[in-house]
Amino acid sequence: MPTVTEFFAGLFGNRTIAYMVTGIIVGTILVAFVALSAIFFIWLERKVAGRIQDRLGPTRVGGKFGWLQTVADGLKLLAKEDTIPGNADHFLFRAGPYIAFCGSFLAFMALPFGNGWVAQNMNIAVFYMLAVMSTEIFGIILAGYGSGSKWSLFGGMREAAQMVSYEVPMAICVLIPVIVAGTMNLNEIGNKQTGGFWNWYAFHDPFTFCAFWTYFTCATASCKRAPFDLAEAESELVAGFHTEYSGLRWSFFFMAEYASMFAVSGIAILLFLGGWNVGIFPKDLSETFLGSIFGNVINVLVFIVKGWLLVFVMMWVRWTLPRLRIDQVMMTCLKYLLPMSCALLVLVSLWQIVMPPAVILYLKYFMAVISFLAVVLVGLRMFLTKEPPPMAGMPGVWNMPWVKRPTVARKS
Repeated sequence: MPTVTEFFAGLFGNRTIAYMVTGIIVGTILVAFVALSAIFFIWLERKVAGRIQDRLGPTRVGGKFGWLQTVADGLKLLAKEDTIPGNADHFLFRAGPYIAFCGSFLAFMALPFGNGWVAQNMNIAVFYMLAVMSTEIFGIILAGYGSGSKWSLFGGMREAAQMVSYEVPMAICVLIPVIVAGTMNLNEIGNKQTGGFWNWYAFHDPFTFCAFWTYFTCATASCKRAPFDLAEAESELVAGFHTEYSGLRWSFFFMAEYASMFAVSGIAILLFLGGWNVGIFPKDLSETFLGSIFGNVINVLVFIVKGWLLVFVMMWVRWTLPRLRIDQVMMTCLKYLLPMSCALLVLVSLWQIVMPPAVILYLKYFMAVISFLAVVLVGLRMFLTKEPPPMAGMPGVWNMPWVKRPTVARKS
């Protein structure tokens, strides 16, 4: 089957034009995906926060569930006055949000959503994604420094210290499945996990299983998420490096944050959780009777749903755990996560050399079954636990037609 570039090369008769057209189409699709995902994540985070805090969340715009609340907020930001402080460096102040967003967006260029469905198939895709996502810190530092405010500068420096520190154990954890797979090409790593979910690298051995949770913790911190959100310590620094921002430029920081959340979740899925594979079929769906295109469409949907689930877990953690102090955040990285990741790297290397293949095979079956039962148990607890909805205790406050208000008999 010809690629998109080959199709346009045959259509226009010029490979240069074909590359340009392909780049524009792929870039537009990825930007649209990042923007729409950010809109969905903002709505989801408000609903998750409301559920955990025993309240409703958005309800007034877009029907019962407030579907259009984020769209309304986006329109408000577009119409809001975009101010720049008098002491700010205008060039750095304007450039900061866009540099931060570009650092997050470029990671999607090497992220395969399906078997071969990737903007740029790279043999060093893992290294490339970690490298470009780390450039987001430059936008944060420029925003803090260019704002002309000491509070923004302090917030930018705190966030720089956090992100740079947590990138070290996160990169070490990424090396662990790379050693198992023998390649840094994310598309090949995804293909190596085809078949049942026991073939996923998270269940390959105890060290890759621990590496997944260590990586996910470091990734949560690198995305500036609670309990590691030092950039937005409201009780200390108001809002951190973006204190002086408003309007559209303010929204770019949050688009970068949500894009990074999905990007690091995508890396976790490809390295540990089977990539786009469902985990119940013996072959990749794009290689079955469904065909390459339709099978890969299902693969893309599976990959996106997996990414959304991991982003949901990040939100779950944010609204459940209290924020850590800066000394606790740095201690967690340098005293615990960094030594753990180094030990896991050494142990998985020895495991690959010493352990017989039969032991690896039976152990991954055991770990996969135990993990599956644990997920089922958590799911049952979530859906079977009966709790009154938040509106049950305050029906008079929410003026909604579906709320049954108690009837009060009037005194004669």
